[in-house]
Amino acid sequence: MSELPDPLSPEDKKLVTLARATRARTRAAEGAAVRDTDGRTYAAATVDLPSLKVSALGVCVAMAVASGSQGLEAAVVLTDADVLFPDDLTVVRDFAGPGVVVHRGDVKGSIAETVHA
Repeated sequence: MSELPDPLSPEDKKLVTLARATRARTRAAEGAAVRDTDGRTYAAATVDLPSLKVSALGVCVAMAVASGSQGLEAAVVLTDADVLFPDDLTVVRDFAGPGVVVHRGDVKGSIAETVHA
C-alpha cells in the first residue's frame, strides 16, 4: 500500500509549527500563521479581552498589513473548531485577494482541510 503524499510544502509546515508554538505559549483558543508574498511569516494567537476580540488569523493579517506587506501566499489556522470561520476568510480576501491557500488543522497541527480564500 502506498503512502499518500503530504499535502503541505515545507514552507507551509513551518507555518504549522509557528501556529502551534504560539497557541501553546499563550494557551489561546486558536493559533495561526501566515506567509506574505515576500516570504515573511507572522504568527499570532486569538485575542479575547473584554474590550477586544480578534481571531488568530485576524491578528496575523493585521500584523502583515502593519508591516507593509503587499499580500499573502498561505495561512494556517489551528483550532478546535470544525470549520474555518467566514469572517477569517473574508479578512484574507480583503487584504490579499482571492486564491490564498488556507489550511485548517487541529491544535496538534494535523491538517483537516485546505481551502482557497
